[in-house]
Amino acid sequence: MQLHLKRRFLADTYTIGTLSIDGVRFCDTLEDTVRDLNKNGIFDGAEKKVMHETAIPYGTYDVVVNVSPRFGRELPRLLDVPHFEGILIHRGNTPEDTAGCILVGENRVKGQVINSTPYEINLVGRMKRAIAAGEKITITIE
Repeated sequence: MQLHLKRRFLADTYTIGTLSIDGVRFCDTLEDTVRDLNKNGIFDGAEKKVMHETAIPYGTYDVVVNVSPRFGRELPRLLDVPHFEGILIHRGNTPEDTAGCILVGENRVKGQVINSTPYEINLVGRMKRAIAAGEKITITIE
């Protein structure tokens, strides 16, 4: 299974994107501020990570589904993200809910996503079925 996150709108305090699964649009996303401005996958030059206020670097990452100790439920977890630990894809509505993670939902309110719970549940179910079928899951962020 291949996830693709296309960042569409980079604001000062949040980022709106589109998440696709195997080439088919799935939902909108909300992330923290993008600081990897040259899109090379690292923070260099004037680019600096700000704890809980920075979107992960551009790139491709392996994804697993496991139980989040913080949330107590199975969630997609991105592996080997430079300068980050515990990056999940989960429900939430505002930039304050992200802490570096990717939120799923519908961008019908400026700077937010809504109706995020059904998207999280659907995504986790699809990913668990893909894993059970022996598929590797990756996400590419551009």
